Amino acid sequence: MSRRNFIKKTALGATALSVAPSLMSMSKSSYNRILGANDRIHIGFIGLGRRYPAYIPSLLNKANNIQLSYLCDVMQSQIDKRQAELKDQLDYTPQSTDDIRKVIDDKQVDAIFNATPDHWHTPGTLMALEAGKHVYVEKPCSHTMEENELIVAAQKKYGKLVQMGNQQRSSDHTIHLMKDISDGAIGTPYKAVAFYRNVRGKVPNQQAAPIPEGLNWDLFQGPAPRRSYTSETWNYNWHWYGWDYGTAEAGNNGTHELDIARWALGVDVPNSISIDAGKYHFEDDGWEMYDTMDARFKFDNNKTIVWDSNSRNNYDTYGGGRGTVIYGTDGSAYVDREKWSLYDRSGKLLKGGDSANKEAGTALGGGGDMSTLHVDNFYQSIRGTASLRAPIDDAAVSMAMVHYINLAYRTGEDFKINSDGSIANKKAMKLWGRNYEQGWKPKL
Repeated sequence: MSRRNFIKKTALGATALSVAPSLMSMSKSSYNRILGANDRIHIGFIGLGRRYPAYIPSLLNKANNIQLSYLCDVMQSQIDKRQAELKDQLDYTPQSTDDIRKVIDDKQVDAIFNATPDHWHTPGTLMALEAGKHVYVEKPCSHTMEENELIVAAQKKYGKLVQMGNQQRSSDHTIHLMKDISDGAIGTPYKAVAFYRNVRGKVPNQQAAPIPEGLNWDLFQGPAPRRSYTSETWNYNWHWYGWDYGTAEAGNNGTHELDIARWALGVDVPNSISIDAGKYHFEDDGWEMYDTMDARFKFDNNKTIVWDSNSRNNYDTYGGGRGTVIYGTDGSAYVDREKWSLYDRSGKLLKGGDSANKEAGTALGGGGDMSTLHVDNFYQSIRGTASLRAPIDDAAVSMAMVHYINLAYRTGEDFKINSDGSIANKKAMKLWGRNYEQGWKPKL
């Protein structure tokens, strides 16, 4: 061996020896991060409130190979709370910020979870799609019909995955029942009653108040027109304080049940809507929308979906707090988040049982097996090993039913609906979109 080759090989050997101890001294977690780096999905959680716990089981499941890159919320106390919870669950510390734009601008982030208030859902999703991110967006996926059209168009334009968080689509017992119905277990389904009941109490009237410590009020408002802060707004009661932020109970809970009803009947866009609704409880409180709603949709082939909602009267009409009753030519079915059943035309129980999945019902917040399955499905779909259970182009059809409800209520008029989802009602068309703060209007 020549002297030159000897020196070269000796140097290489020394390098190998110097590298090996560093690998051996690495922590197990650091070593695992290197091994799985090529398959890892980097995510950001946007909005750390009541839906956040539903994402954690999938995050901690090592088989999903997820890296939580960001915790993002406009309230600093929410960030502090979640960081403290994760301290003993993760062997690294996610970055934190109050600005969704910082998360979206990070090229390493592959996907975001958009659990912001309703008025942020479409604008935040469009920003993420344009930046090349996949999006899991909580219901309602849109704040208006204009946004409903935009979010579908944006997904098609940018080609990334968008899953809406109507998690019962991933429920094992619901999937099983829908197959039974599709196979003719109750004949031809012709009517479904989607229902929700709760005993929500009195909502404080809005009063001028200092901005809570740690709240970025400007970013909370985001796309919405600017106004002074009023008490009770940022923490949940934004749902009921006018239409700048919320979508009423239909958007808050009806999205779930109307989606199941539409799935059971196998219908698409309705032909018409008629409603009977009002605010009947605590007439002097801060609740600015209907608290009671009976809406009726007609579809092709004489099929009907009814939305029966009582936000503040907890009388048990159907045997559950929320769910769907399906009527067919040869029988009927019942499904909610806890159980399912099939009956013949005489009302005799044919089969049914409790769900193997446990999921929150009418209580605030939530999470459970259905949410975990739904989030897992999102990750699997990103990797190409599954298909989305609630892709945005289908989820937006159910979402449109919510918007038709709110349009009919706000205008005081029933109306017909064209096959493409458009309407000819002039009053309703004035509310097709909404006002945005200057520079915040989402667009393609």
